[in-house]
Amino acid sequence: MSDSISRKEFIRRAGGVLAGTPALSAAGFPSILLPEKKEKLGVALVGLGGYSTGQLAPALQETEHCELRGIVTGSPSKIPKWQQKYDIPDGNVYNYENMQTIANNDEIDVVYIVLPPGLHAVYAMVGARAGKHVWCEKPMAMNPQQCQNMIDAAKENGVQLTVGYRMQHEPNTRTIIRYGEEEVYGAVKSVDTGAGYNGRHSLGSWRRVAAMGGGALYDMGVYPINAARYATGMEPVAVRGRQWSEREIYDQVDEFTEFELKFPGGVIAKGETAFGKSTNYLNVKCADGSYSLQPFQSYHGVRGKTSDGKTLQPCRCNQQALQMDNDALAIKNDQPPIAPGEEGLRDIEIVKAIMESSRKGREWIKI
Repeated sequence: MSDSISRKEFIRRAGGVLAGTPALSAAGFPSILLPEKKEKLGVALVGLGGYSTGQLAPALQETEHCELRGIVTGSPSKIPKWQQKYDIPDGNVYNYENMQTIANNDEIDVVYIVLPPGLHAVYAMVGARAGKHVWCEKPMAMNPQQCQNMIDAAKENGVQLTVGYRMQHEPNTRTIIRYGEEEVYGAVKSVDTGAGYNGRHSLGSWRRVAAMGGGALYDMGVYPINAARYATGMEPVAVRGRQWSEREIYDQVDEFTEFELKFPGGVIAKGETAFGKSTNYLNVKCADGSYSLQPFQSYHGVRGKTSDGKTLQPCRCNQQALQMDNDALAIKNDQPPIAPGEEGLRDIEIVKAIMESSRKGREWIKI
C-alpha cells in the first residue's frame, strides 16, 4: 500500500460512505457471471502504492491461476509506466470515479483492494457490485459494520470476498495451524506473539491519520491477533489492552499497543505491536511441548523450531503468489477461500475491543 495520502480528492469524495452505513446503492452496478473454466483469472489492482508495486504486481508474474490484467489508480502519472511494464491495454485502466464500469469488462474477474484501510469498504463494495470477486488487503476495514457491509455486498452479488492474510497460506504457518488442530504437542496452553517495526512515517503518511486506519494496531496488530486465533484454533471470549504513543508525530494514533486475549479453557494469548519497536515472533506453549516461528510474518524467511528438535526451514516461495493462486483456485473451483471476509471481520471486532479496553484503563471487554 502507498504510504501517501496524496489522493485527497477522491478520499474527500469517498468520505461520505466511510462511516459504517450501508452506502453505495446497488443501482448502476450490474452483476456479471464469471465465464466458466478460465485458465487464468484476470486481476485488477486497485491502488498502485508500495505494496502493489513492490510485491503484488511482481508476484502476479509468477502465479499459475491468475494474472495482472488491469489497474485502478488516482495517479495518472503512474499509468504509462504500468501499461508499458505489464502490457495493460487502455481498456483495462480505470480511476476511482469510473471504477464501477469495470462491470462491463470480461477480462477482469477479480479486483484486489490495496488502499489505506479507511478506503477498503467503499471500493470493495464497488467491486462486488460490479460483479467482480474481491480480494482486500488487511486490515479488512475500519469497523465491524463496514466489514459486514462488504460481506453482504459480496453475497448479494454472488462473488467471493477474501482478505489478504498471506501468512495463512505460508507453509510453516500452515504447519503451526496443523499442530494446534491435531494437538501434536498437546492442547495449546498459551501464545505470545508480536509484530512491529521501529520506524518513522513521514508527514502525509496515512499511517499517522486515524481516519485512514493509521496506527500500529490497525497496520501491524492484525498479524498477532490473527496468529493467536489460528494458533489456538479458538475465538477469544474477552480482551484487554493498552495503547500509547511516545512521539508527537503519532498524536492521532497509537505508536504502541499491548493486548491480552482470553480464550475458552483459560488459554491466554499475549500480543504486542508497534511503530517504535521491532518484533516478529510467534511462540506457542502446549501441554506436551512447544513450537515457535521467528520471524513469523516477514515476506521471506519465515522459519521455526519445536521443543523436540524439529526445524521448520523457510520455504523457497513467493508468499503473495501462493496466496493469490490459492484464492484464485477457490474461485475457479467454487470452494470457500482460506481467509474469507468473516475472518477479517472477527479481527476487526477484536481491534475495536482492544481500543475500548485501553480507553477504559485496561478493563476486560467481553466479545
